Amino acid sequence: MLLDNMKPQPANPQHKRMRREKKTIGYMVDIYCKGHHGTKGELCAECVQFQDYAFMRLDKCPFQEKKSTCGKCLIHCYKPDMKLEVKKVMRYSGPRLLLHHPSLALYHALDARRKSPHLDKVA
Repeated sequence: MLLDNMKPQPANPQHKRMRREKKTIGYMVDIYCKGHHGTKGELCAECVQFQDYAFMRLDKCPFQEKKSTCGKCLIHCYKPDMKLEVKKVMRYSGPRLLLHHPSLALYHALDARRKSPHLDKVA
């Protein structure tokens, strides 16, 4: 049995925290695609596929609005190859996000300071 305050949260993609997470990863993918694939305005097919995967993982996150950043999470729901891809995207886009979207970068930094939730079982 899970602790009441630690139960997985039902998916709530309309929560402002989850919308902000999607907006942040969307901008990061856009910055990465422009810098690495030379796109302007629209993402390349590879980046669209990656962004769709990231959005799907956010929709299925068991912590939803109570989550920290994915990098601090103990669950790691990304497939290994996608986990490497998100690291590449974030490593490139993170510093650039500060220039292009400073408020989202600040929120992301604050979210990273949140304590990572756990799904502990009660004996």
